[in-house]
Amino acid sequence: EKRDRLVMWVVAKIKIKSFNIFKKNLSEKIGSEVQFYCPKVEYYKYFGNKLKKFEKLILENYIFCYHKKFKETNSINEFRFVKGLEYFLHGHQKNQNQILKFIDYCKSFEDAKGYLMQSFFMTMITKKVQFLSGPFTNMLFDVIEKQKHQLKILVGNFVTTVPDNKNYLYRSVL
Repeated sequence: EKRDRLVMWVVAKIKIKSFNIFKKNLSEKIGSEVQFYCPKVEYYKYFGNKLKKFEKLILENYIFCYHKKFKETNSINEFRFVKGLEYFLHGHQKNQNQILKFIDYCKSFEDAKGYLMQSFFMTMITKKVQFLSGPFTNMLFDVIEKQKHQLKILVGNFVTTVPDNKNYLYRSVL
């Protein structure tokens, strides 16, 4: 998809519970051509014997918004009172290349349904990681070694490996 250089991406910090309200209200104010992008993962949890599907936004309450009006210097002020918006991050005009690179990078790791695959997180693994899905959901663990298709980890006093072809999602923790 070729992007018009006159069109700008902005990063909005939103109230997470008002996510859909924000998208609807901004679209009404700015016009239907607005596009949104928020990288997300899909994961499943068992509740009793039922498997339930979940979605998690990896940037939590930040969303990318794309529209030609964002090129205009004062346009951000025009939309700053949209319901569900906390604020737009400053510096979007100077950082278009970095924003585009990040979005394209994320999209290169999406599956057919638009969810990020675990290989996205493998490229960013640091020393401390948290499970987002599987039997160890929310547990923190230390990465001992990053191998080609798996991580060698330490959970408490237990050393194990986690293959990246499993449906376990995890992310780096600062």
